Amino acid sequence: MSSDFPRNPDLSVDHRNLAAWNTPERRRDGFRRLPVLHRRGLTLRAGRVLPLAVDIDRHIGDLPALRRLTGAAAFCGMTVARGDRLVFERYAPDFGPDMVHAIQSITKTTSHLIVGRLIEDGLIDPTLPIAHYLPEIGSGYAGATVQQALDMDLSNNFEEDYVAPYAPAPAPGEPVGYGREEIAMGWRLPPPGEAEFGVRDFAARLTSENTANTSGVTQYKSANTDVLGWIAESVSGRPLTAFLDAIVNGAGLAGAFHVSLDCEMVPVLSGGGAMTARDLARYGLLLARKGRGIDGRTIGSAAFIEDSMSGAGSRYQRPDGPLRYRNQLFAGGPWIGHAGYAGQFLMARPDKQAAAAFFSVLEDEGGHSDDYFGEIIAMLEEVLELS
Repeated sequence: MSSDFPRNPDLSVDHRNLAAWNTPERRRDGFRRLPVLHRRGLTLRAGRVLPLAVDIDRHIGDLPALRRLTGAAAFCGMTVARGDRLVFERYAPDFGPDMVHAIQSITKTTSHLIVGRLIEDGLIDPTLPIAHYLPEIGSGYAGATVQQALDMDLSNNFEEDYVAPYAPAPAPGEPVGYGREEIAMGWRLPPPGEAEFGVRDFAARLTSENTANTSGVTQYKSANTDVLGWIAESVSGRPLTAFLDAIVNGAGLAGAFHVSLDCEMVPVLSGGGAMTARDLARYGLLLARKGRGIDGRTIGSAAFIEDSMSGAGSRYQRPDGPLRYRNQLFAGGPWIGHAGYAGQFLMARPDKQAAAAFFSVLEDEGGHSDDYFGEIIAMLEEVLELS
C-alpha cells in the first residue's frame, strides 16, 4: 500500500501513547463505537431470546452507593436481572437500553466457559504445561501450566500498562506494554514501517526466564486469555467463532454481540466484546445458571464455576485481599464476575440466579482506578444481596 495515503485517524496514536478513539476526550464515544472503529469484527445474533419482564425493585434504586455511582459523570448504564425479570435499569442521559457498549475484559469470561467445557470433556488437562498443547509457543508461556494462565498466575515480560509506549518495538526480552497488544487486537495501527501482527503471534513472542509467579498476587495479563483461546481451538478442532455462537445462543441475547477480530481473523477474547447493558445482564445470567443455556444445553461447566468460587486462585491486588482470580473470573464469596477497562463490571450470583451489569467510562489519561473498581464491586455486592 502506498505511503502517500494518510493513516486512519481513529486508529493512530498520539503523544500520550493512546489510540485516538481511546483518548480521554473521545473515550466515552469510542466505547460505544468500537464495533465500527476496530479494524475487523464479527457480529453474532441469537436464534432465540431470553425475555426479561420488567419488574423493578425500588429498594435497589434507594441504595446510597448505587445513587452515588449512577449519578457520577463516568456512569453510562446499569441493569440487574433475576431469573427472567429485569429488576433494575438506569441510564445516563446520553445512553440507553438499545445502545451497544464495549465490555472490554469482561470478554475474558467467554474463555472461562469455553475452556471449562473442554476440561470437563477431557480435552484439556489444566495441570499440563502450555507447550504440551502449543509446541510453537515462546518461553513466555511454554513452561507455565494452563491453570496458571487461567488464574493470571504466571510471570513473563508482558505488562498490563495502558499508557506504555508502543514504538519503537521493544528489543527481545524487554518489557512489552498493553499498547503493543492493541496493535494485535486491531485497535490501533502499528508504528509506521512495522508489519501488523495478530494476538497469537504477539503472545508467542513473549519471553520469560521463569514463568513462576513469586509476587504473591495476581499478575494480570490480557495475553493469557488469547493463549487459552488458541489452546481451545487446537484441542477441539473447532473455531472460536463456533464456541462464541453457542455462548450467544445459550445466553439468549436480544441484540448483537460484537467482537473484534485480529489480522488472522481470530476473535479477541481478551477484550474485544461489545453489547447492550440488558444483554450483558442476560449473559451474566448464563454464568449464574452455571453455564446452562436457555434451551437447557450446557455451554460451560458447573464444576468449573464451582471451582472458581472455591477460594483457590491467585490473590487479586494484595496477598490478604478478599478477591481471587480463578479460571478467568473474579471471585468474591458468593459471586463471580469480571472487570473491564475504564469502568465496566459484570457480577453474577448463582445462588440467587441474578446478575448485574455496570457500564461507565473513566476519562482520565490511564482509564483505570483500583479504588473506583472497589466502589463498583461493593455496590454490586449490595445490590445482588437484595436480589
